[in-house]
Amino acid sequence: MPTDQPAWVLARRELIGAHIRDARVHADLSQLALADLCGVDHKTIHRIEYGTSDPSLSLLLRIAQALDMPLADLVQ
Repeated sequence: MPTDQPAWVLARRELIGAHIRDARVHADLSQLALADLCGVDHKTIHRIEYGTSDPSLSLLLRIAQALDMPLADLVQ
């Protein structure tokens, strides 16, 4: 993960991760279940939720699909 990101990017990534975590919990899914639906390791979901990963657009689209919500709502 790049460490030369501006502080606002890191803060925004953490906020998006929190939205994903809230949506996952609302959908009554564990990190492991969401990871299975997205075809990634559960550690990847954990890193995204805590803002320590910079997920690709493709992965964000798969997460939104798995959570049955528009990507725009997930990253608002």
